[in-house]
Amino acid sequence: MLPSPSSTRATPGHLHTHRWRGRIGLSLVASLSVLAGMTDAIGFMASGDFVSFMSGNTTRLAVAISDGDLGLTLRLVILVATFVAGNALGIVVSRFGGRRALPLLLCIATLLCGAAAWPYETQLPALLAAIIAMGMLNAAVEEVNGLPVGLTYVTGALSRFGRGLGRWMLGERRNGWRVQLIPWTGMFAGAVLGAILEHHLGLKALFVSGLLAGVLGLLSLKIPRRWQLGYMPR
Repeated sequence: MLPSPSSTRATPGHLHTHRWRGRIGLSLVASLSVLAGMTDAIGFMASGDFVSFMSGNTTRLAVAISDGDLGLTLRLVILVATFVAGNALGIVVSRFGGRRALPLLLCIATLLCGAAAWPYETQLPALLAAIIAMGMLNAAVEEVNGLPVGLTYVTGALSRFGRGLGRWMLGERRNGWRVQLIPWTGMFAGAVLGAILEHHLGLKALFVSGLLAGVLGLLSLKIPRRWQLGYMPR
């Protein structure tokens, strides 16, 4: 279920708009989660490094430090720092783009296509470009009708779903917790697709990720401006 309006005096027209804003927002979340899962699977299979799952890279970093592997430690520090920089850049691009999804997604598409075109002999720059793109992706949607969502990570979504399930088992009827499965499902489906593409194309499968980002950017033009302002970070 979608979150309900806080006001009990909402008119039927407002309720209708609220529902459609939620449905469109969650459809966008699902699509962007597919993009994130696809890109992460491609990057991981091609290099052994995650490009959006920084919890995994953080655990790997801790293990590398404990093993005294300085080379891997430095590599993972760079990857995590690059993801943080990508998130910051996403906010900057979003603000300069008038908090519209199109400029942001076109930048992401350019980075992913550039990563796919990079020579195989020097793989790290391609990975860094993909990681920056995934960091930027988080600026595309931050919440839908007041419900927080994540695009490139699903631990929080599964946690919120589990807590909501626990409250439901206790008889509490709160709205919004079921939709937390949407980003998880999208990311899982995207990862399956990304794994299949990587088997056939290798790192060049990121061209497909870039194409998807561009298509989603163009489709976002159909989303009313005021709705986009509600989805994106302030």
